[in-house]
Amino acid sequence: MSSIAPRTRIKICGLTREQDVDAAVAAGADAVGFVLYAPSPRAVTLQRAAELARRLPPFVTPVLLFVNETATNVIAACDRISNACVQFHGDETAADCEAATRGVQPWLRAARIPLGDDAAQFDLVEYAQRYSKAQAILLDAHVDGYGGGGKAFNWSLLPTSVDSHLVLSGGLTPANVTDGILQVRPRGLSLAVDVSSGVEAEGPDGKPLKGIKDAHKIHRFIAAVRAADAQILQTDTCLNTSIPTSTAISAATAASSSPKR
Repeated sequence: MSSIAPRTRIKICGLTREQDVDAAVAAGADAVGFVLYAPSPRAVTLQRAAELARRLPPFVTPVLLFVNETATNVIAACDRISNACVQFHGDETAADCEAATRGVQPWLRAARIPLGDDAAQFDLVEYAQRYSKAQAILLDAHVDGYGGGGKAFNWSLLPTSVDSHLVLSGGLTPANVTDGILQVRPRGLSLAVDVSSGVEAEGPDGKPLKGIKDAHKIHRFIAAVRAADAQILQTDTCLNTSIPTSTAISAATAASSSPKR
């Protein structure tokens, strides 16, 4: 019996420009994120998010990120961009999320995982149960503010079995996303990935230009995700057929670690 190829869904977040939306779509992203949280350096207005979302072709989902926003404003945004998924990234309760989406709009709930060894203290199983109506739980690093810090938490300290779809976020880059997928995919019902700072352009000082994406980094990131999918498929196939995996795994590893251009 042949294995079914896994496919990790991909979201490029913090988009502010038309060319970056187009680059994400051209590279094969499944979703793009617009930050509707004014203090964020990647924030856009609702009007701007609607303009950018109109560029999306069918089957690419706009995701609207909110932090402790009122239900009235979330509902207004969803009425403006009716096919959007909502991402709650603040201190919202399950009741807050359900009220703001009216039982109609799909939504994600961000979990802020502590950095270092403290990640083991976060009860992700209980958190997923508390937000059981979420389409997925998004795993982000707990940094000052509400995400977007470009920090990765210790993936190996996550629970081994979480009854939820998961979205891995926080400090992902083309260089580490393959390893992140291999470590986290077995822990939930499915896995998607979400990247922002890891695909941003750099200024003369080498620091990310927040909200400005690099099309080449987007392509490398998505290639690394597909390399992880290929590696998982080949490993699963070999477990079922006893065919050596070395060739496919070497190819997948090479693809994920190819020199940056």
